[in-house]
Amino acid sequence: MAKLNIEDLKKIKDRVLKENTPRDGFSRVKVTVHMGTCGVASGANKVMDSLMNEIKESGVSDIMVTTSGCMGLCSREPLVTVEVLNQEPIKYEYVDSDMMKQIFKKHILEGEILTPFVLARGNETVL
Repeated sequence: MAKLNIEDLKKIKDRVLKENTPRDGFSRVKVTVHMGTCGVASGANKVMDSLMNEIKESGVSDIMVTTSGCMGLCSREPLVTVEVLNQEPIKYEYVDSDMMKQIFKKHILEGEILTPFVLARGNETVL
């Protein structure tokens, strides 16, 4: 196998970002509940249940829900990332069931970012 160079890695990164972000005609919003061991221990399962209940009750069908492992910020768990089409991702920290309901209603449905709960905005990049 040939060695990868910087250009190869950039192409891989661009492809993965393109494949894993919301796109027109598919999902308007992608919600990631971070469910590593630390997230689950902090209540991520309850957060996921709350999100799924809100989606079911609202009847919306343009939301992609996914999970990921630990982000390395165990002390801030449970973490949830909301990616709205054509907007920067928002990472929420210390999310519980009630907060997930607020995030769903305000951010996902109405477009209002709940600033007091935000850990970070945008994607992480390595230079």
